[in-house]
Order: sequence, then structure tokens, then C-alpha cells
Amino acid sequence: MAEQLGTLEELPQDYRDDMTAAGVAPLWPMMRNVLPHGAPRPVTRPGYWNYQAIRPLLHRAGALTPVEKAERRVLVLSDPGRGAGAMQATASIYLGLQLLLPGETAPAHVHTPSAVRIVVEGKGGYTVVDGEKLPMEEGDLVLTPGGEWHDHGHEGTEPVVWLDALDLPLFYYLEGSYATEGPLQAQRNRPDASQVEYLSSGLAPSRKLGGAARRYPMMRYPWGRTEAALTEMAAYTDGGLAELDYVNPETGADVLPTMGFTAMRIGAGQADRPPLRSSSAAFHVIKGRGIATINGETITFGPKDTFTAPVFAEITLAAEEDAYLVRVHDRPLQDKLGYYEERAR
Repeated sequence: MAEQLGTLEELPQDYRDDMTAAGVAPLWPMMRNVLPHGAPRPVTRPGYWNYQAIRPLLHRAGALTPVEKAERRVLVLSDPGRGAGAMQATASIYLGLQLLLPGETAPAHVHTPSAVRIVVEGKGGYTVVDGEKLPMEEGDLVLTPGGEWHDHGHEGTEPVVWLDALDLPLFYYLEGSYATEGPLQAQRNRPDASQVEYLSSGLAPSRKLGGAARRYPMMRYPWGRTEAALTEMAAYTDGGLAELDYVNPETGADVLPTMGFTAMRIGAGQADRPPLRSSSAAFHVIKGRGIATINGETITFGPKDTFTAPVFAEITLAAEEDAYLVRVHDRPLQDKLGYYEERAR
């Protein structure tokens, strides 16, 4: 294995000029940039967004820009490694905080990227996906998969805010990202599937011969049930740590093809020190307080805050009080590409 590869400057200028004219370039001076030895060299840096600092900016956005002029009134959480305005929180995950005011309606559209909404605050908001009206309560996880029509509305009296998580960077990189607008959907006159067909864990509608299962049978994962399950699980787990993956109730697979979601509980005084993972991650705090250390950077987190970690990051999450978080990650994408990896610390 070569210790030191040749540089571009070592090549004669006339040869370099001829390559440029021919539209080619030598690989060897650039090889370590795209194939570093041993591990990636991520551009992504740990990020932290304090919700109490951002909240006034969201509310001012509501006063400055009506939803009709914004379509989606969102403040984007930009990766510090890429700078303000970057439409990435990690290499593959987009994050944004979206505001909807009482009486507003965000128009219906469908797009190629998939999205998940994690409700941060407020009551009375809802999302309609393929005609199914999904209430949005604090902590709920609501899917709007790629290719599914969706719109948002607000029947309450106080602002509603949610965190958007999308695989938008992937689709943008592939030059496959676009949206189509349409009229608001007719809503079915019945509760959503999380309250009917999938009310109880381990139970699903009886299979019919020849019946085709929906690709996304459940679009809403209520936080109340998630928190109760985490608390019960933690009571019988050493150290009071518990993790539960959000899965398709029919198949057990991840809820989306490229993004995974994991609910976490860390008991007061306890710490989670996961292995080094090849997946990047965003952590959204539902409730509780603690300290996160990511690649040596210290983040003091509280309710409704969000922070991120690049690939192969060294992460420690220490809870000062019982902490409940949702981890957004790209392991499903890496599993499909066949390279997901964990390394001991």
C-alpha cells in the first residue's frame, strides 16, 4: 500500500492542461479524499439547537410570513460543519422546526423524499395522509412517506410546532427531489389506524387470502403508549436504560426505507455509551435533562432540544433526570447498502 500518493503539482503543467481540455482528471491525487483509510472523514459536526432560543424566532416567523406565502413555515437546522443555510443536519438527514398557527392550513402536496413529524408542542394540529386524519399530540411520531399525499391543519387555539425529519439530502444528491401540489384531501370519517387496527401491540387485522397489505399501514405512533412501554421496560432493565424501535406493525421492518427511529429512556443518574456506529443520528428530547458528550464536545440538553452526531461518533448521554428521547438515524439505508457497522469503544 502506497504511503504517499503522487500530487497534482508533480505532473507537468502541459499534461494537466491537456487533461482539463479532455474533461478528465487523475484519481491518485484525490483518492484519499474519497477513500480515506480505516474510517470516513465526515464533514458533519455535532450540532445543538436549544428550543427555547429558537421558539421566539418561530413565533416571529408566524407574524412575518403567512402560511400562504411559505407553504411550509419552517426554520431549518443546519449542520455546523456545512454552515448556516445548509439543508442538512447530517449527511443524509434534514431537520426543520415547523410552525402552524390556529386556523391555518398547509396545502396538500406529495414529494419523493419521506418525512416524519415529531410533535414538539401544542394541541389541535393534525396531518392528513392519503385521506387519514392524524391527530398531532406532543411527542407523537407521524409519517408522511414519499409518494403519499399529505396536508396539515390546525383546529386548536395555540401554535403547534413539530420537528420535520426527512431523507431530503439523499434525494437531492440523486437529483430526484421534487413535489407536486394538489387540492386538500377528503378526510375519512373514522379515527386513524393507531386507534383502531393497531391499538394493541402484537395484534394486527386478520389476514385475508389474496389480500395485499398496505406498505405503510400505520402512520401515527402516539407518544403516550411509547413512553409507557419504555418506562415498563426500563423497570426490568439493568441501569434503567431502554430502547424501542419504531416499526411497521405488519412486517416488523423500519417505518421508512432510509430512516430509522428509536425511542430511548435513560434513567436519572444513568448514562448510555453506545458503540461507534457507522450511521449518523439526530436526537430529539421529548422530556428530561442531561449532558451529551459527542466527540469531546459537551451539550447540556433539556426538553424539546435537538442535537446531532456524525458517523462513528463517540457518544455519551448522561441523564440528570429521567430522560426520554427519539433518535433519528440512517441505519435502514446503510443496511440496504450492506455496510452498516458498529465498533467497540
